[in-house]
Amino acid sequence: MARTLSKPKHRLKVSIQRRLRLPALSYRVISRQGTLKQIFLSKTGIGLTMASLDTGRMSDHHITETLYEGSRTLVSRATRLSDQRTVAVKSLRSEYPSFDELLQFRNQYTIGHQLDHPGLVRMESLVAAGNGQAIVMEDFSGLSLAKYLNQTLEAKRQLPLTEVLSIGVQLAEILHYLGQQRVIHKDIKPANILIHPQSKQVKLIDFGIASLLPRETQSLKSPNGLEGTLAYLAPEQTGRMNRGIDYRADFYALGVTLFELLTGTLPFQANDPMEWVHCHMAKQPPLVNDLVPMPLEVASIVHKLMAKSAENRYQSALGLKHDLETCLYQLKDTGTVEPFEIGQRDVSDRFIIPDKLYGREAEIKVLLEAFDRVANGNSEVMLVAGFSGIGKTAVVNEVHKPITRQRGYFIKGKFDQFNRSVPLSAFVQAIVARH
Repeated sequence: MARTLSKPKHRLKVSIQRRLRLPALSYRVISRQGTLKQIFLSKTGIGLTMASLDTGRMSDHHITETLYEGSRTLVSRATRLSDQRTVAVKSLRSEYPSFDELLQFRNQYTIGHQLDHPGLVRMESLVAAGNGQAIVMEDFSGLSLAKYLNQTLEAKRQLPLTEVLSIGVQLAEILHYLGQQRVIHKDIKPANILIHPQSKQVKLIDFGIASLLPRETQSLKSPNGLEGTLAYLAPEQTGRMNRGIDYRADFYALGVTLFELLTGTLPFQANDPMEWVHCHMAKQPPLVNDLVPMPLEVASIVHKLMAKSAENRYQSALGLKHDLETCLYQLKDTGTVEPFEIGQRDVSDRFIIPDKLYGREAEIKVLLEAFDRVANGNSEVMLVAGFSGIGKTAVVNEVHKPITRQRGYFIKGKFDQFNRSVPLSAFVQAIVARH
């Protein structure tokens, strides 16, 4: 619920010096002039440009046509009455949106409004729309890459390789800009990419679950509750890899997207959320050139993007862009791609310590062997002892992978030194939060 601060004698000043993991709180502030302003502090750490975001009303816009209808959002083309400009308007479909939906919607605007790049749809304002809000954006006059691909496949054609490489180069440039701004999109997919049918320019949209944190730790939760789209989810986004999420998660999703553009199909097929999670964690995708005629270098670039471990993917968008441009220019000049070693210009611009356990191979082996015995019908209890901070949790979390393969459940609870008044709190926590 929102908290109302109504002390007109005091001026509210919000200053956030760091990008922190903040609780999801909304403060409604009544200024001295009686204007209502809302300040959102989001758990994704994006609560740092806290101005009055409601700059207009939907009554100022005349809707002319519907561009996209999703399960939660609606995108329309409209004419702004104040200047007769054509704009795109994205709104929530629910008449009474939840607090989380409103927070995610503002998250999308707050991040997108601060970004300025030709490869991103410009967000102009956030306006009130009934009980929710609507985002007013530039009208790019493009269609989603997913729809563009479907139209091509329905015509019994494949996208030309040069066109796919050109799309990849543009997306790599966009991801480089986002990396410079320390933004993780976390939902790269053809449906969130717009392409202009004539110019072939592409733009990235939908920052609803994007984060300004340079690194996140995904908590273990049910596959049905994971953020993002399961078919394009990086392994670390599943919360079962014992790894953090950083900008390289977007590289994995880009690899899945390029695979789909090149072959017309996804690298994995699954029937339920847990199977999708297992595919991303444990199954190796096929090489593109095994499905369609393709230069080996192009197939290797896509395969490198979809590496299970972030350390084995591209480490910089510029390194990826260089390899894609090399293939593109050779194809345009000679019609073929000469063999070359990919990743030669791939140098990370930041210091990242790999998320890997060192010196715990024996303990992990014992743990996994015990799990295999239990999976075959045995019942066992294993105790892991050690000093605080020595890495007990990290070792135990290595069992997530085989549990997912066996479609098992992992429950956990922790006794909190500041919550001693609740009897058996760790057991209660484990039973209630079943994954």
